[in-house]
Amino acid sequence: MSRDRFYRSGLLVSASLAGLLSAASAQGQTTPEAPAQDNQQAAESAAPGAQEQDIVVQGFRASLDNALNLKREETAAVDSIIAEDIGKFPDSNLAESMQRIPGVALSRGDGGEGRNISVRGLGAQFTRVRINGMEGVSQVSGTDIRGGVATGRSFDFVTFPTEIFSSLSVRKTLSADVEEGSLGATVDLRAPKPLDQKNDFVFSGTARGIYNDISKKADPRLSALISKKFGDTLGVLGSIAYSKRHIEEYAYSAVDVVPTTLYGLAQPAGTANAGVIFPFCTPIGYVYKGAPVASPVVGYTQPNGTPIGSDANNCSTGNPRTSTQAAYDYIMSRTGVNGRPGGGVYLPRLPRPVKSTQNQERLAGTLTLQWKPSADTDISIDGLYSRFKVNRLDQMFDARSFGRAISNNGQPLTSVREIEVDDNGSLIHGLFDGVDLRSEMQDERFTSTYRQVNLNVDHRFSDSFRVFGLAGINESKLDVNRLQVAIDSNDSRNFSIDFRDNPDIPKIDYGIDTTNAALFQYGPPLANGDQRGQLSNFIRRNTITSKTFELNTEWKAAPGFTVQTGGQYRTNKYTARERQLATGTPLALPAGVALSSFTTVTSGVGKNLDGQLQDFVSVDPDKFRSVVNLDSYVYCNVECAKGTYGGVEEKYWSGYWMFKFNTENTLPFTLRGDAGVRYVHTRLDTYGPITAAAPAGSPYPSRFVISQVGRSYEDWLPSANFALDITPKLIARASAARVISRASYGDLIPAGSANLVIQTASFSNPFLEPIRANTFDAALEWYFAPGSLLSVAYFYKNIESYIQTTSQQVAFQDIGLPLTLLEGTQLRPTDQFTVQRRNNTPGGPLRGFELNLQLPFRFLPGALRNFGALGNYTRVRSNINYVISPTLSRTAPLVGLSPETASGTLYYEDEKFSIRSTVNYRAAFLTAVPSGSVDADSTSNASSIFVDASASYNINDNIKLIAEVSNITNETNRLTVDTVRQDPLYTAYFGRTFALAVNFQF
Repeated sequence: MSRDRFYRSGLLVSASLAGLLSAASAQGQTTPEAPAQDNQQAAESAAPGAQEQDIVVQGFRASLDNALNLKREETAAVDSIIAEDIGKFPDSNLAESMQRIPGVALSRGDGGEGRNISVRGLGAQFTRVRINGMEGVSQVSGTDIRGGVATGRSFDFVTFPTEIFSSLSVRKTLSADVEEGSLGATVDLRAPKPLDQKNDFVFSGTARGIYNDISKKADPRLSALISKKFGDTLGVLGSIAYSKRHIEEYAYSAVDVVPTTLYGLAQPAGTANAGVIFPFCTPIGYVYKGAPVASPVVGYTQPNGTPIGSDANNCSTGNPRTSTQAAYDYIMSRTGVNGRPGGGVYLPRLPRPVKSTQNQERLAGTLTLQWKPSADTDISIDGLYSRFKVNRLDQMFDARSFGRAISNNGQPLTSVREIEVDDNGSLIHGLFDGVDLRSEMQDERFTSTYRQVNLNVDHRFSDSFRVFGLAGINESKLDVNRLQVAIDSNDSRNFSIDFRDNPDIPKIDYGIDTTNAALFQYGPPLANGDQRGQLSNFIRRNTITSKTFELNTEWKAAPGFTVQTGGQYRTNKYTARERQLATGTPLALPAGVALSSFTTVTSGVGKNLDGQLQDFVSVDPDKFRSVVNLDSYVYCNVECAKGTYGGVEEKYWSGYWMFKFNTENTLPFTLRGDAGVRYVHTRLDTYGPITAAAPAGSPYPSRFVISQVGRSYEDWLPSANFALDITPKLIARASAARVISRASYGDLIPAGSANLVIQTASFSNPFLEPIRANTFDAALEWYFAPGSLLSVAYFYKNIESYIQTTSQQVAFQDIGLPLTLLEGTQLRPTDQFTVQRRNNTPGGPLRGFELNLQLPFRFLPGALRNFGALGNYTRVRSNINYVISPTLSRTAPLVGLSPETASGTLYYEDEKFSIRSTVNYRAAFLTAVPSGSVDADSTSNASSIFVDASASYNINDNIKLIAEVSNITNETNRLTVDTVRQDPLYTAYFGRTFALAVNFQF
């Protein structure tokens, strides 16, 4: 049976008024819309005998209609978003646009801007992005809590402006002709083509002014597009987009939440309290189970033999014992919480305010040359360039003693005077003495560039045989320069932290004037282990170069039956180069230089964090570089085991065979679909650094030895998609496939090293296998009226394996790294380190369903018919077997999976005016499942509701005014620790963002 066709965006069509009214009564009499072949104009069928009227479909509603056209025509599960007009995408951020697609959840980055997506519960690392048909990776750097420097395959949408693209599609089920690598979805981004434009010459330009109510600065965002056709055979199109943005973000961060026993001091064998852990400095004359003790042990010395001045009255020199008996007894009595090992009172590891200031600059453009010498041949060359440049300054004020062991003068040198916790052991209020404070500055400057050029050829030799393919190259490069400097004020008294007024952001009193630079120190550690600041700097470049050559054939073997074959050769080459300062400790300041020479006061903290936290003195990065002459410092890499030196090269040989069928003209019902198999052979060559002892005569205690690993593996990936047109309005779909998702590049580099500050060691694993899964999808779609859809979809993924970090506690001397690494530190070979390694572990099932509604209110009378609504809801459940330690595992949801997500949009649009508002909800999701630690069973991102709105007014056919506002309700980004305690880990405010724009089109 034939299916009627949809009308195209902005084109005059003939519609049946009687049919629309019939749809309003929900009787389903209106003929549904369906896409025209090659997305060309088609007429909507009118009800017989009905009076016809002209309707103009344009703007946001036309974008929705065109996307629905594409969805209905596909045999796979594909959702699309189409530009409202040339150079005008529906949203200012690609990731934010995709929130309206069922099953897509957004992760927001700095300033609240959409950064990457998860699809049906599977995070960004499981989503592949293709740009003009080629796989691409976009890299950025972020704070450690947001992933640090990118080393994976995930795509950061923040690096690309929307103005250079005309459409995006999210492919949730795969067919054999689509490259492997996606467990969640394949996203296709497409730039506009010149010969697709309806006019010979097209110009579109938009100028925006953007304002944020926290940074209180106005920023520009400009874009332009020009397209020119030379007859019907040749065209050229170019676009450019430029923006600047100033961001201020304020947050409370705990870094981690740990039990007091984690960093306590165990009494040595042979003493009256041998083996007992005293987590804080004991009160004077403290009695434990009938025996008087002191903690630390009287006369205790640092590993280098230097006494710290502990005695019966002092925790250390100048740091008297002030713990109260009641408070200390309470800490000691909490030997376990909810049956978990370790126990103790749970304290924030580094409680601190954070002010993050950013200057972003984004420049991108496309250039396309398209040639159609005949109706059978289409040749195009597409070029794309993007540069995302960020200067970020993070300023933090830490209380560090709660996250330190005795070897670096931590908890056992701190007195606890008051303590109050809830039933789970989480801190409510505490008062302490002997707390070390640190003002920490992190100045990071990174530039992410992306370049791509590809040749596309499509030629039809006859009505039944076609050849098409592409050849291209792209490069993603990330350059990072990160400087960290800290100044310290040790043994502060009257430090208090209080969650009683605000459960997410504590009120902190530091006991000193936090803005007075004279109270702080900077320089090398003292002989007794007291630290006096921190210095680190690294310069890093990550490069990913991809090359693709692909050739496909399509043969219409019989009416409604097509055989498609193809082959592809791809290479991905990832390299990481990093140099670090040769010294890991601050050097003495030049003579006559005081801290006031390179410090400033960080302001706005109290104002923007509910008055709970204070402004503080901090290091000015530019002044510091000048004062200490940082350019004269020595940097090193392989020769002194600093930074990294590694790479991964992958080569893929793949081929596929599939057949496509359509029974429209051969059977009494229409069944469409495809079935086939893809074979891929992967060759993997990796190299990376392993820390080793330096040779005799070397000025460094250790160096890197480069390890090399080569291996290969192959996969057979069958797939099938079916779409049954039950009626002209009702479609049933079913899909099944075997899929794989490869490990991140950073995980595959054979490397191993230790972090002596937080006492961890980590090792990657070049022998990681891909994550493999079998998937099944089913859907029912009802196109009950023009531009309308009600659908339900079910999906199931049997994830056969997973990749995670497994962990165990090991004495440093047993890790396998040289003991020379400990020289110049206060650490001992017997100190315990948390050793982590990436491994393949058992996976688990994932299942869920989606509901989707698209409803223009054409059935309402008068102006009300210009309203419309969109809504979707997704529910996902998963059970992943996480390996916590060699003897312990637990089942939990997949990291990054929100069990529920929902989105709703209400819009109004007529010939002149358009307005819409969107609400997006994402339930809480795990961000990590810690391995081998007693601090928590997980870290989670709390649930969020974001509300955005936009409006536009057409002054005439050439000029449009636009207004936008995002995060109307001033939603925060909030992370928590532990599923039971839900201690606050990170709470950030980034404010509301407003934009005014004018668009010109000719």
